[in-house]
Amino acid sequence: MVTAVAPTLSYCVVNTNGRDHLLACLEAIDVTHPRGLEAEVLVLDNASEDGSVEAVAAWDRAQSGGQAGPLRLTALDRRTGKAENDSTLLREAKGDYCLLLNEDSELRPGAIAALLAALEEDSRAAAAGAQLLDSDGHPVPCAWRFPGAGTALAGAVFLHRWLTVQSKRDDGGPPAPVDWAQSSALMVRRVAAAEVGYFGPDFFVYYDECDFCKRLADAGWRTLFVPAAEAVHHDQLSTDLAAGLPRIVEFHRNRDLYMRKHHSRAAALAVRLLTAWSYALRTLAAIVTPHRSPRVMWAHARQALLPSRGESIRDRAG
Repeated sequence: MVTAVAPTLSYCVVNTNGRDHLLACLEAIDVTHPRGLEAEVLVLDNASEDGSVEAVAAWDRAQSGGQAGPLRLTALDRRTGKAENDSTLLREAKGDYCLLLNEDSELRPGAIAALLAALEEDSRAAAAGAQLLDSDGHPVPCAWRFPGAGTALAGAVFLHRWLTVQSKRDDGGPPAPVDWAQSSALMVRRVAAAEVGYFGPDFFVYYDECDFCKRLADAGWRTLFVPAAEAVHHDQLSTDLAAGLPRIVEFHRNRDLYMRKHHSRAAALAVRLLTAWSYALRTLAAIVTPHRSPRVMWAHARQALLPSRGESIRDRAG
C-alpha cells in the first residue's frame, strides 16, 4: 500500500472572470515550480461567466497533472469576497505553506524558492510577500506600514512613498520585516493563518490582507517582504469612472472598516479627512497632468470623506 505524501506547498488561486490571465497564471506556476517539491494547485472560480471553469478543466487535462502537482477546482455559483475565498482555500489546503495568488499574477523563476526559504528561515514569520511588477516588468509598491492617522498625514503632505511604502528595494536583497504585504502573491504559513482565524470575511476586497497581517502581528507573527521573489501583477483596473466607481467605493469603505476595527473613531475620522484632502489636491494636479483623470481623483476624494455612500463591488455581487 502506497501512502500519499502530504504536499509542502499549496498554490491557492482565486479567479473572477479572468480566464486568459488565469491560464497564464497556471502556466507560470507549472514552469517556475521547483522540481522535487511536493505541491498541489487549488483554483477557486468565483462564479465567473467567461468560460473560466471549462478552460481550466481543459488545461488540466492537457497537462495531465502538471509539474506542480494535482489540480483541484472549486466552482462557486454565487460570487463571494476575496477574503472569504482565500479563507476557503486556506482551509482546504493540505500544504504547510500556501501561496495565495490572484488570477492575474504570474510568478517569475526563483520566486517560489525565495518565498519558501524566507519562511523556513524565520520560524515567527507567518507571511512572505513577493516584489510585484507591472505588466511592463517595473517594480510597484506592494508592502506598506499599517494604516493610521500618521500614514494618512504622510499621504496628505505627499510623503507616502518615503514614509509609508516599505517595498522600496528592487535589488533582490534579503527578506525584510514589513507591516503588511499585498496578497496578489503572498505565501502564508498555514498554521499561523488558522491561529488567527484566516481572513476577515467583512472585507469583501481591499484591506483584507492588511487586516490579516495586523491580526498576525497582534498574535506575535511577522510578515516579510522578499525582493528576490518576483511576480508580475497585471493591472486590470478600468480608467472608465462608470466601470471603476464600485471599486473606488469598496476601497475607501474597507479602509474605513479597517480603521474602525483597529483604531478609535476619532482616528478613523482623521484618516477620512486627511485622505479626502490629499485626493482633492490630486484632483487639481490631474487637471494639468497627463494620464490622470480629475474625475477619478475627485471620486476618490468624495468617497474617502463619505465611505458609506455609493454602490460597492459587494453591493453589486448581491
